[in-house]
Amino acid sequence: MSNVSRLSLASNSPSLQLLVLSNGHGEDVIAVRILQELQRQPNPPEIFALPLVGEGRAYQQLDIPLIGSVRTMPSGGFIYMDGRQLARDVRGGLLQLTLSQIKSVRRWVNYQKKLGNKRAILAVGDIVPLLFATFSGANYGFVGTAKSEYYVRDEAGLLPRKSKDARWENFSGSVYHPWERWLMSRRRCQAVFPRDVLTTETLKQWPIPALSLGNPMMDGLEPTFSRQQFYSRDAQQQETVRPLMVTLLPGSRAPEAYANWETIMIAVSALMASFQERNSVFYTSGTVIFLGAIAPGLDSNILSQSVQSQGWRSESASPIKISDPNLLIFKQRNAYLLLTQQAYNDCLHLGDLAIAMAGTATEQFIGLGKPAIAIPGNGPQYNPAFAEAQSRLLGSSLILVEQPAEVAEVVQSLFKDPDILQIIAENGLRRMGKPGAALRIAECLQERF
Repeated sequence: MSNVSRLSLASNSPSLQLLVLSNGHGEDVIAVRILQELQRQPNPPEIFALPLVGEGRAYQQLDIPLIGSVRTMPSGGFIYMDGRQLARDVRGGLLQLTLSQIKSVRRWVNYQKKLGNKRAILAVGDIVPLLFATFSGANYGFVGTAKSEYYVRDEAGLLPRKSKDARWENFSGSVYHPWERWLMSRRRCQAVFPRDVLTTETLKQWPIPALSLGNPMMDGLEPTFSRQQFYSRDAQQQETVRPLMVTLLPGSRAPEAYANWETIMIAVSALMASFQERNSVFYTSGTVIFLGAIAPGLDSNILSQSVQSQGWRSESASPIKISDPNLLIFKQRNAYLLLTQQAYNDCLHLGDLAIAMAGTATEQFIGLGKPAIAIPGNGPQYNPAFAEAQSRLLGSSLILVEQPAEVAEVVQSLFKDPDILQIIAENGLRRMGKPGAALRIAECLQERF
């Protein structure tokens, strides 16, 4: 076992020994948010991790020891959307890696048991880490990030679906199938944290310890600027003169994100052209600002070349304050386009709407009560199947278009009807929940473990 020295140190500690299992980069991030809150608790647990997909860099940044083998698979973790991706992962050693990880979990549990330590497992993601936790022999909790009842229903009832295969998704009365519910209803399962209230209430029909504590995806999104500026005495006057701001979310995974960015730039050009039409809601408006929220792992030079090929020229001064010393600024007519790799949260809060081709980022933007327009790409992540499923998850807050040029028409229709924007705001907050879930989950884990 790796990090044996850290494990031996753990034996001298009276606190709980906690192993976290997660299966994807997004799941790692959610797990880390909970772990950070756990570390702030009195008498925090000794924490270990095993990312089942990827290399677990989020854990390494917190100096959390990994207990077994990790490896990035060819699919990047998106095997559930494409059988070909699964085949590539199998050829890349997925089965051998999984067997090795199963042995690592059992070895860790047996080692802690031998030392007489109190031990528990937190599974974050879907049925895979949940399976690992169930058959580990330790008490466990489950943070369900992958499934939501909103995929098949809303508060009014089942969603209409064209495909007959769609009935399979909730054939037993829930998106969580009977075998998944069996795993969540075992005696060793101490708590289940679904991602929304609707899913929690559905799971409570069975003997499952489901708790509605919120979605950690909405934590850690505070902007660098004070929110008080939105509530100042002259806020209404400022709102009438401030520019329209559009957040651009191309995703974080290369090379897919670069192709997504090309598509988004076509939508931006179409949107700018629509502003020049006399019947446009924004015909007499002043400045328009596009905020490119770019993942740190992407090459900004590639994105800059795409921007400049669409007729944008470099500019030295930004029309708004963005906390990024490496901010790239471009201008075209009365519009600015800003590229930032350090001000993600600010881009979410400043945007009035988003043009989105991303997973988590789209959900977080909508969770702030704002509309997003999505253009399905060619995958492996943001493909038509993923986008369609995401539109069911997020409801009226996410509008799908087939072609980037259609974005302009949707924007015009949205801002002609304030009632729609109000409905979208309430819908996003309801589906994604209030901030603070990580702390609430951490406190619950301390109590139950």
